[in-house]
Amino acid sequence: MTAAPRRSWAIDTTPLRDPGYRRLFWGVAATMLGQQMTLVAVPYQVYALTGSSLLVGVTSVVALVPLVVFGLLGGAIADAMDRRRLMLVTGAGSAVTSALLAVQALLPGGGNLWLLWALVAAVSGFTAVNQPTRSAVIPALVGPEGVPAANALAMTVRQVGVIAGPLLAGVLIGLGDLFLAYAVDALGFGIAVLLLRGLPPLPPAGVTGPLRLGAALRGVGEGFTFLRTQPVLLMTFVVDVVAMLFAWPQAVFPELSEGRYAGSPNALGWLFAGVSIGALLMGLTSGWVSRVDRQGAVVLAAIVVWGVAIVGFGLAPTLWLAVLCLAVAGAGDMVSAVLRSSMLQTAAPDDMRGRMQGVFLVVVAGGPRLGDLRAGAVASAAGVGVAMVSGGVVVVVAMAVVALVVPSFLHFRASRAVAQPPG
Repeated sequence: MTAAPRRSWAIDTTPLRDPGYRRLFWGVAATMLGQQMTLVAVPYQVYALTGSSLLVGVTSVVALVPLVVFGLLGGAIADAMDRRRLMLVTGAGSAVTSALLAVQALLPGGGNLWLLWALVAAVSGFTAVNQPTRSAVIPALVGPEGVPAANALAMTVRQVGVIAGPLLAGVLIGLGDLFLAYAVDALGFGIAVLLLRGLPPLPPAGVTGPLRLGAALRGVGEGFTFLRTQPVLLMTFVVDVVAMLFAWPQAVFPELSEGRYAGSPNALGWLFAGVSIGALLMGLTSGWVSRVDRQGAVVLAAIVVWGVAIVGFGLAPTLWLAVLCLAVAGAGDMVSAVLRSSMLQTAAPDDMRGRMQGVFLVVVAGGPRLGDLRAGAVASAAGVGVAMVSGGVVVVVAMAVVALVVPSFLHFRASRAVAQPPG
């Protein structure tokens, strides 16, 4: 009587039976910890070198620009050459760049800002090409029916890295060892490259020859042209932009930790961990997500949960209630992310999957940064409560509008998804 619920709710590990996906999964697992450590080490090093919070913010832009440019271009390249080879090249590039980050941390004076920025931009560019390519190969490895479970596995292990990486980085930074924080990242990428070497060739549909750069550049425009003809795929991006733009809460965490929750121990740390805690718990109990057929409706419902939870967060009088609301929001966001990515991977034809995943990466990376700008501006003008409550309400209303205006998204079913070729 107890086995069925476990099969129903526990995370679905079926994709790990495929040897190719196992290599991909453990490659992701190997890189997540180090990547999150680097995300902590870089701003710390910039502040240590300059004493300027403004230059810490500039560093985020330095990383974002190549992420946007190469996220779009990398998706087109992933649709124009063997994806296994592309993952190996970009993985090796990330490993070398991370190793150079470790070396520059040993320079006299604690490093060099311009060199640090150049290396941050380089590793961001490699990542922007590698991530869409990894996502684009998942249907070829596990089949369309295994895509949601495969995404849930990858996103869950990412949340483990999001929680553990900053904690370990904080310990190493406290010991004065930036070199080791960066070196762990380089080691993780090296392990991933070794694992990916065992994959078979993974050319996109209809691509057998060498990369033609001109065709890849034209492919970026072709991808957007294709997207305009696919309202369901377009809305997977729109609903996420709305959710992140109007209800991303991170910008108000420092003010809350110094104000409303000033008497609570480690308030800032708990606030930053809240969304990831919820996402991780949802990932571990995501067996049901891989069996969702009405994916569009569940995405809208999950984003409504996100919006309502952010309203609760904005009103929460105590830290623990605020963290609970953030965890609920993170769980909703996890469901939305798994299903939106799955919709892109199954409803887009194989020779468009790289480009769609490139746009997905840009949206995922850019949305929260725009959300930080909105939340910070509204909180400064009208208070944290107004910023979060108003944003959450906008998200809920917007999802209702999407359901009414784009019924094809609301009624999208995975069992009826047929990838249509562009043209």
